[in-house]
Amino acid sequence: MTGTSHRAAPEHTHPDDVSVPAAFAALADPVRLTLVRELANSPEWARSCGSFDVPVGKAALSHHFAVLRAAGLVEQRDEGPRRVNRLRRAEFEARFPGLLALVLRDDIRQG
Repeated sequence: MTGTSHRAAPEHTHPDDVSVPAAFAALADPVRLTLVRELANSPEWARSCGSFDVPVGKAALSHHFAVLRAAGLVEQRDEGPRRVNRLRRAEFEARFPGLLALVLRDDIRQG
């Protein structure tokens, strides 16, 4: 193969398989909370991983997305060279009613 790279498809955890402590831990980090809030205000599949303005490098950003996937909050897919994201709002809401709405409120302070 010339000039192509293949990366493994991201693994996703369904929110039904997520514990309350894991959900809280994922949402407790300020960078991850920023990612979730920005995804909540974006159309599904419109945001690539590199489009977020967060104060971390690529490796740390990949880790944050992995934590969000493991907590059932984010789904990712590859579109050509870009990995795009969507917030699993309905699925997460079904598992943890009201939690996402609470953390997305504007009057909740970050960090």
